[in-house]
Amino acid sequence: MDRADLVHDSFLRRVAAGDLPAGAAPSGPLSPDQARLAFRAGCLSRALDRQARVMQRAGQGFYTIGSSGHEGMAAVALALRVGDMALLHYRDAAFQIARALTLPGQDPVRDMLLSFAASSEDPISGGRHKVLGSRALMIPPQTSTIASHLPKAVGVAYSLGLMRKHRPEHAIMDPDSVVMCSFGDASLNHSTAQGALNAAGWAAWQGAPLPVLFVCEDNGIGISTKSPPGWVQAVLRARPGLAYHAADGLDLYDTYATARAVADDIRRTRRPAILHLRTVRLYGHAGADVPTTYLSRAEVEADEADDPLLHAVRLLDQAGVMTPAQALAMYSAAADEVAARAAEAVTRPRLHTAAEVMASIVPPPRPASLRNGPSPEARAEIFGADMKAMDDPQPMSRLINWALTDLMLDRPETVLMGEDVGRKGGVYGVTQKLLARFGSTRVIDTLLDEQSILGLAIGMAQNGFLPIPEIQFLAYLHNAEDQIRGEAATLPFFSQGQFSNPMLLRIAGLGYQKGFGGHFHNDNSLAVLRDIPGVIVAVPSRGDEAALMLRECARLAAEDQRVVVFVEPIALYPARDLHTPGDGLWMQRYPAPDQRIGFGQVGVAGDGTDLAIVTYGNGVMLAHQALPVLQDAGIKTRIIDLRWLAPVPEASLLAALQGVGHVLIVDECRRSGNVSEALMTLLCGRPGLARITADDSFIATGPAYAATLPSASSIAAAALAVCAV
Repeated sequence: MDRADLVHDSFLRRVAAGDLPAGAAPSGPLSPDQARLAFRAGCLSRALDRQARVMQRAGQGFYTIGSSGHEGMAAVALALRVGDMALLHYRDAAFQIARALTLPGQDPVRDMLLSFAASSEDPISGGRHKVLGSRALMIPPQTSTIASHLPKAVGVAYSLGLMRKHRPEHAIMDPDSVVMCSFGDASLNHSTAQGALNAAGWAAWQGAPLPVLFVCEDNGIGISTKSPPGWVQAVLRARPGLAYHAADGLDLYDTYATARAVADDIRRTRRPAILHLRTVRLYGHAGADVPTTYLSRAEVEADEADDPLLHAVRLLDQAGVMTPAQALAMYSAAADEVAARAAEAVTRPRLHTAAEVMASIVPPPRPASLRNGPSPEARAEIFGADMKAMDDPQPMSRLINWALTDLMLDRPETVLMGEDVGRKGGVYGVTQKLLARFGSTRVIDTLLDEQSILGLAIGMAQNGFLPIPEIQFLAYLHNAEDQIRGEAATLPFFSQGQFSNPMLLRIAGLGYQKGFGGHFHNDNSLAVLRDIPGVIVAVPSRGDEAALMLRECARLAAEDQRVVVFVEPIALYPARDLHTPGDGLWMQRYPAPDQRIGFGQVGVAGDGTDLAIVTYGNGVMLAHQALPVLQDAGIKTRIIDLRWLAPVPEASLLAALQGVGHVLIVDECRRSGNVSEALMTLLCGRPGLARITADDSFIATGPAYAATLPSASSIAAAALAVCAV
């Protein structure tokens, strides 16, 4: 017999016989109505867990990771306000059900059954994944990437403090809200969880308002690996800046009283706290999991004897809220309701086509107030002496700085964050003066943790801010890439666009820094970014282009709710000259603030018909340096600056190639996994097609810094070769 059936039969038998587990007497502020609601939520959650297994065995359901043993989270739900955002552990069905039962018009049973059945009528994910979540309940969906939602919780909490100074147009929370983030004891060991707890304590230590409640649901085991006795408590208690509290999740009264007191304290002090909640895990990890293969039968049966629903029956009886017979009737009625409604849920439509699945990758645009832009007087005040310098050509780093200034002046909800972006002004000086211009609440020097930087941005974006996080070097993104892949990019996908976390992520990267840094400061692979559905990747090649593209990227984030990655070629930050020292040909004037380059618009220099060099970033400058050789050979050339690397602007590129005889693709990134592969596929079958790329190698420090990269001379040689075919 399935463990779920054994636990079910045991519950029926023990309640009927009055064989209830011992425990503390009920006490605290949980009202009779709340107690009944919490128990009903637990009964429905338990019935849904059992029904999920029935549906899976019948080939009608597709998810069986259950919440049984974690029903105490219903009391945590009642201790919070519906407007308090909840980022839930995947075993928290009881939390969502309890919150839903407090709102008229909600039908959590149907919603979850549709989710089990992967029906396109599932109101949160549309049949794309079994996730907890609801827009009406302020529960963004979470997938099962371990602990990835904890950094986001810190970001949402931080946004609540900033809201008191400026409420973004698209904010979805009130400033006095609390953020609740729950996770399992095994997830606590993940570096993402450790980093998030550290970031929360780090911020609170310095007095930053951070109203976040971390709930660690400790059932003592992660899949098949036990948490060492005392380990979780020791780790959680040792966190500076985070108040530690514990409650018995098997006791609805104790859980509610503790959670309510902690939440009220967080709401009053705006300081973070941890609630360490004792739970048990019933049925094993998921449907196919057999717990007795890694736990002794005595251990499994001990947890089953501590069934929180059995404890709830005892507590409700002792409190005079409900007799065991009434509790048994409620439990049975919940099971009957779920079974009956499952029969209808499995008949509902499902997704079938690729278009249906992909429909929510890109979120819908959102309406925005009309903007007239900053006044000339406001710009003159904020820029000061820089206004006069705008009349002269400048290198890319300075033009990006001015573009960021204009963006922050135009959009008060814009916040920059990253390592060294404030007081120092960035490693390369790109963010100089921004701290003085806009203050420390809008230009944030973060701790050295890329996961926390991106989590801060994701959470703030979810509450209506426009974050512009900076990752100091492209190689450092790999420390935190799942914050983009597993969190930022998937939120619209799994919520059908009901939730979003748009942002403009700036990353200094690519190669060609002369003799500095090696691989860790000269990473030339964008494969990890181009691989993520829905993410836009942009790379400028000149300073004026960078300013114009930044404005469009900010618009894409603010209005179209896109996650945009703007990769700034480090070697081009200071570039001034093109052919000879002092010629100043790679500097440009700052474009007027109302101008921008449209998404997907490529750049075209020249109108030659013999050859088109398709490239981006440093490759554009190198292609221009190769032009004299090609001109001497009589090859009429045009240079196409791709600008947008994901998605590839196919229509614009094909239009720019009209009338050209030969095409050379120049890709400064590695040969494998980067944009040149996509371009070769797009142009496959075209005569006179070739590519030159970086080698599949890391970049060395010292004189050999460019040995593996395309150069002006190698581009010229490749161009001559393809035109000779």
